[in-house]
Amino acid sequence: MRGQSCEHRPPINQKGYKRVAMSSPIIEALKECSQIEKLDNNLSFLAVSPAMRQIRTQLPLVAKVDVPVLLLGESGVGKEVIARLIHRLSPRANRPLLKINCAALPTELLESELFGYDPGAFTGAVRPKPGKFELCDKGTILLDEIGEMSPASQAKLLQVLQDGQFSRLGGRTNVSVDVRILAATNIDVQLAIAEHSLREDLYYRLNAFTVNVPALRERREEIPVLLEYFMAQFAEKLNKSALQISDRLLQQCLQHHWPGNVRELSNFVKRYLVLEDEDMAIGELHRIQEAIRGESQSSNGPTAGGGLKALVKNLKSEAEAKEIHKTLESTRGDRKLAAERLNISYKTLLYKIKQYEIRQPAA
Repeated sequence: MRGQSCEHRPPINQKGYKRVAMSSPIIEALKECSQIEKLDNNLSFLAVSPAMRQIRTQLPLVAKVDVPVLLLGESGVGKEVIARLIHRLSPRANRPLLKINCAALPTELLESELFGYDPGAFTGAVRPKPGKFELCDKGTILLDEIGEMSPASQAKLLQVLQDGQFSRLGGRTNVSVDVRILAATNIDVQLAIAEHSLREDLYYRLNAFTVNVPALRERREEIPVLLEYFMAQFAEKLNKSALQISDRLLQQCLQHHWPGNVRELSNFVKRYLVLEDEDMAIGELHRIQEAIRGESQSSNGPTAGGGLKALVKNLKSEAEAKEIHKTLESTRGDRKLAAERLNISYKTLLYKIKQYEIRQPAA
């Protein structure tokens, strides 16, 4: 897609989707000049801003050279999307890409997931189990939130980077693998090195090439395109009609700080589509901004209301409860049919009905 003129780039709107009305000629030009590439896991890479276009220009060069890549940026900016695009553009594209979240597992389980174990490694280990590195031989592995790795796991990872070998938990022999490592983190790496939470030698091994992904507030010209893209995507997925993005709502979105970046914007569009209430959507943005101001002004940590995370969680719960109630009404109280339409298990639906204290319509 590099080097194409705006007129020859693929249009952003998806098949069967009625384009959201945004009247500004500048916005229309941005949408026509946007680059969208669909990847697996329902992810897409989008480039509108100069910063993201520059990253897209560099990726084919980075992908072809079989070296580790370090992806830096705030949570939700799209580091996983870039990692998947690197894999697709690389000579390893026909081999697996496996992702593991280093922050989601304690040290023992993380090492077991990454490196596997032999019989007798711990109670219950009666047969050998290969880890992600073995399963991903000749492929690519994405280590997300690598800054959360324990020193012991970092040391073992460093060995893999140095000589392509490691030992399973409880193992006595080394296993050789050929895996390309992509690592992502939202931490300040220099501070983490100074505090000895990130090994300096590991950082320099991973830092063969670094991609710094800017926050959404640093590439605001992408917000109108992202709004339209996510509206089309979720309207199709939820079998709903796409909502208009008015100039009023668009201006609020352009002014918003987006602390959760593209992930936050994606969830915002989904809630707006479900609730179908522009005033409520704008009010949500205002409350988040107030929470941000409150946290920045307070020297005692989170605000009295629980802080930004609690606010976003409450907004999500409200939207979820409303959608469940509407679905139960449309199925006349048929819980099994409602679970199918919501694409959740029957047991999960019962739990959420109890959690949100939803009063069901008569069957």
